[in-house]
Amino acid sequence: MRNWRWGLIGIVFLAFVIRTEAWKFSKAQHEHTERISGSAGDVLEDDPVGRLKVFVYELPSKYNKKILQKDPRCLTHMFAAEIYMHRFLLSSPVRTLNPEEADWFYTPVYTTCDLTPNGLPLPFKSPRMMRSAIQLISSNWPYWNRTEGADHFFIVPHDFGACFHYQEEKAIERGILPLLQRATLVQTFGQRNHVCLKDGSITIPPYAPPQKMQAHLIPPNTPRSIFVYFRGLFYDVGNDPEGGYYARGARASVWENFKDNPLFDISTEHPTTYYEDMQRAIFCLCPLGWAPWSPRLVEAVIFGCIPVIIADDIVLPFADAIPWEEIGVFVAEKDVPKLDTILTSIPTEVILRKQRLLANPSMKQAMLFPQPAQSRDAFHQILNGLARKLPHDRSTFLKPGEKILNWTAGPVGDLKPW
Repeated sequence: MRNWRWGLIGIVFLAFVIRTEAWKFSKAQHEHTERISGSAGDVLEDDPVGRLKVFVYELPSKYNKKILQKDPRCLTHMFAAEIYMHRFLLSSPVRTLNPEEADWFYTPVYTTCDLTPNGLPLPFKSPRMMRSAIQLISSNWPYWNRTEGADHFFIVPHDFGACFHYQEEKAIERGILPLLQRATLVQTFGQRNHVCLKDGSITIPPYAPPQKMQAHLIPPNTPRSIFVYFRGLFYDVGNDPEGGYYARGARASVWENFKDNPLFDISTEHPTTYYEDMQRAIFCLCPLGWAPWSPRLVEAVIFGCIPVIIADDIVLPFADAIPWEEIGVFVAEKDVPKLDTILTSIPTEVILRKQRLLANPSMKQAMLFPQPAQSRDAFHQILNGLARKLPHDRSTFLKPGEKILNWTAGPVGDLKPW
């Protein structure tokens, strides 16, 4: 009975592929992309130049350049946005050398560039490093003190942002670094109703090497003959030996339910054709891991594979500019066992529209941090997000003698000098 069911589904899938290809050829004149418009409007192509000015603090190199010199691997890991954003701003037309005319202030601190031999970032020094940088700017410039950081932004691409821990329980226990409570946080982590995402934060994509992905592009008319694709861990035995904690069990459920399903091309192996395979797939699974986000979302968008997002309450990059509900497929973690039914039930016309939205060059560009920067890229989307927050309201600026932040709050270890 089970084999008969999978065979029937396979016929349905084959029919979909045929219909998709027929649609391509019979309507060659049809526009294959659609405009992207989010809750903030049609803003992906906005130019931030002239809409804001940013002052970049000049910090001692021990906060950024020297750290990178010690470990160049930081340039290629998925947390590298903090490095590239610094480089971008130094030569950006929005930069001002006059802090009196600045709308925003940026403190370049590379808090994720402390890697294990395996290349994983250690966040344990990050709180002390960040506190040290804030103490420095508050002592040498007057701008932090007049707002306690409310007109400052920080790039915090850790697993759980400015909570500075890679395990969710401990990140929640820590909470956001107290000195950053008034600042705007630009972070990869985004989850609604979570202590590690404060109101007003800007959620961004993780870093994925643009040149590397560009080198693996295949002809755009290549048929998408894979229905569902995923490569990655299903269990993390080393860090979660009892199982169930890693990915809140969602990845394990994918494997247990669909490892023998012919529509699901899933494995822990990471083939050399990984990027090419994504371009041959209709759906690409983007489940949570230790954190709800991963570079798979970026890869899926770049390669036109509809992202299947399995991470409850996730806040995706530039959520006010991109209508993710129209582009991706959201599956609740508890519904993973029904994933096959959910995906095979999506009407063909809905899939085709999602593919057209994914084909929009502005959509792809917004996910990348290219070198050098290009219009509409992730750098510009961050600036656009900051520009949409202007002008600052009265609550940004403190009254004479007013203090809100507690400099001695937080774990005792965070208060030690860095």
